[in-house]
Amino acid sequence: MTTRRTVLADAVRRLAEAGVASPEHDAAELLAHVLGTDRSRLVLLDDVPAPALEQYVALLDRRAAREPLQHLTGVAHFRHVELLVGPGVFVPRPETELLAGWAIEQAVSAGSATGRAPVVVDLCTGSGAVAKAIADEVPHATVYAVELDESAHGWAARNLAGTGVDLRHGDMASAFDDLAGTVDVISCNPPYIPLDAWESVAPEARDHDPHLALFSGDDGLDAIRVLEARAALLLRPGGVVGAEHADRQGASAPGVFAATGRWTEVRDHRDLAGRPRFLTARLAR
Repeated sequence: MTTRRTVLADAVRRLAEAGVASPEHDAAELLAHVLGTDRSRLVLLDDVPAPALEQYVALLDRRAAREPLQHLTGVAHFRHVELLVGPGVFVPRPETELLAGWAIEQAVSAGSATGRAPVVVDLCTGSGAVAKAIADEVPHATVYAVELDESAHGWAARNLAGTGVDLRHGDMASAFDDLAGTVDVISCNPPYIPLDAWESVAPEARDHDPHLALFSGDDGLDAIRVLEARAALLLRPGGVVGAEHADRQGASAPGVFAATGRWTEVRDHRDLAGRPRFLTARLAR
């Protein structure tokens, strides 16, 4: 057997040399995964058995090659829910929890104001992360979600099974005609990376996430423009929409909404690192 301390130290050094952004966290997560425990309990283990070490080294090879951590463990944690993830679906980012939190607050507020179950739509649902979080934290809400990519839709179907979310396979540009004018809250984490920013994207996303979930035209705003038009159709007067965007789009993404004259309270919100992260707007009454 090899000691846990030695194994982790070697793993952290290797992941750091490979350019992994969080080598300590990822090394511990992978070791906990192969040992069938969690990171907080690793300190209770002194040694790593040889079979587990062999499996661990194989996973480290893949992580050092910049395969996403969540693809190696098969799960991603998002707010209070767990998601199945793997090749063919965008791995939810911690920053997106802020958008989900905003949508949850707005759904609760809408329900309180109207005295009925709030209607929430999650466009470009991907793995179903935001929709599942909303259904989990606002159980009285009526939640809908849509995803265009066939593989991602399959992951969403697994993650949203048993949640009551009405998941559909289709394009957000034409989804939910049956809900026109009735929706209280729309959330969306659309693709927003400009096509010319290919080299700036982290290998974990660029080489493993579906490109449909990443890139959105020359300026990265094509999907935001589609969202603006669709949200205007789906929301009830006074309904709200929130959408994630790139940190360089703190002015341009809200500008898409402001320019149409259909929206009030167009605002941008920063993430915990102080970077522009998502916009919100209210449909004029």
